[in-house]
Amino acid sequence: MDYVERLQHVAVLGAGGKMGSGILLLTAMEMADLSLKPQNRSKEFVLTAIDVSQAALAGVINFLRTQVKKAAEKKTGLLRGLYADRQDLIENYDIIDQYVADVLALVRPTTRLEATYDADLIFEAIVENPELKVKIFTQIDHNNPKKPWLFTNTSSIPIHELDEKAKLGGRIIGFHFYNPPAVQKLVELIKAEKTLPELVEFAKTYAKNLRKTLVPSNDFAGFIGNGHFMRDALHGIGEAGRLAKDMPLHEAIYMLNKVSQDFLIRPMGIFQLIDYVGIDVCQYIMSVMNPYVKDEDLHSDLLDQMIALGVKGGQFADGSQKNGFLKYDKGRPSGVYSVDKKDYIPLAEFQARSDEKLGPLPQTAKPWKTVIGDPDKDNTLKTFFQELRALTSLGPDLAKRYGQKSREISLKLVADKVAQCEEDVNKVLLTGFYHTYGPINEYFN
Repeated sequence: MDYVERLQHVAVLGAGGKMGSGILLLTAMEMADLSLKPQNRSKEFVLTAIDVSQAALAGVINFLRTQVKKAAEKKTGLLRGLYADRQDLIENYDIIDQYVADVLALVRPTTRLEATYDADLIFEAIVENPELKVKIFTQIDHNNPKKPWLFTNTSSIPIHELDEKAKLGGRIIGFHFYNPPAVQKLVELIKAEKTLPELVEFAKTYAKNLRKTLVPSNDFAGFIGNGHFMRDALHGIGEAGRLAKDMPLHEAIYMLNKVSQDFLIRPMGIFQLIDYVGIDVCQYIMSVMNPYVKDEDLHSDLLDQMIALGVKGGQFADGSQKNGFLKYDKGRPSGVYSVDKKDYIPLAEFQARSDEKLGPLPQTAKPWKTVIGDPDKDNTLKTFFQELRALTSLGPDLAKRYGQKSREISLKLVADKVAQCEEDVNKVLLTGFYHTYGPINEYFN
């Protein structure tokens, strides 16, 4: 079965979620582009969108319509070639409308798992629960005579375990899109020992056609991205706990968030990033990873405490941020949660005092957004970190310790053979997390 044949009958599990809907969008457009080529016009292409929520499926169709139109507007030249034999499509808007209709015509929404029994290729983007994934994979495999290939979007569960427990015989691969899939360029590719070589080659072709940056990760719980992020988060949480011996915890959280954002020039502070992913999601990923590590404990009592108080972070259906460690007004932090008072303390009550304790940024400091687009970024960073190393106030000290820890985590991922090389770790943090520099660098030697 060649590339086109494999993409004729596809299913996406969890299609109503943020990750699943993005995967559905990308796959629908790839299938539509294939179907419009002259040699494929007579072939049937079907993309089944499966989710437990009928409401979510209704929403995803509207999402597809909007996003496909935006994508079509950016590639009208390509579409003119694909529709060259359609004399009735004259104006760009005619072509765009036709493309939207053709993409949507491929999609079959359903809440029935049985719809996967006819698929040759299945993308899975359900909750990060290994038992549930194995149960579903097993059911599909017992009922689908085609023995489909499975792409799992897991960000933490070892692929070989899913393969062995569901008895898939190597027909599964980890294909971890970053959030949101339609925007993020990075995909982590994780093959198990028994993953079929032809499946790996298909995955590489699919990623290339989607113009994704593919980084291989070895099959160890958490892979590269969460292998770094979870430990990076635990360091920030631990540092906040240490500071909280001399100040309220909510102030310490604010300070570590500022240090990890402004002093390390990242797009988000560490607590804001935890909120973005979801406090409960981070806790669960750590619980999945923890049994596989022997020399550390990937667990946080503070995360447990926040969840027990009903504070989970995450995002609303429209992508806006829910309150977590931080309170958000119009997407911007405006307060920090106090576990003692069980309420948010406005930044206005303590921000100036906390900033004074941290001390000033280096004089050459620039916001992340400015640095990320700086054509002379390397020299800008070099000058900034030279100044940072010379400062001795609390903020720079915390930043230097944080940067050294991030480097240490990254080097251990290479030493433990999670990442194949230092460059791959840096690429994941640069591309998947939008850092301005890789964690293995000269700044924190």
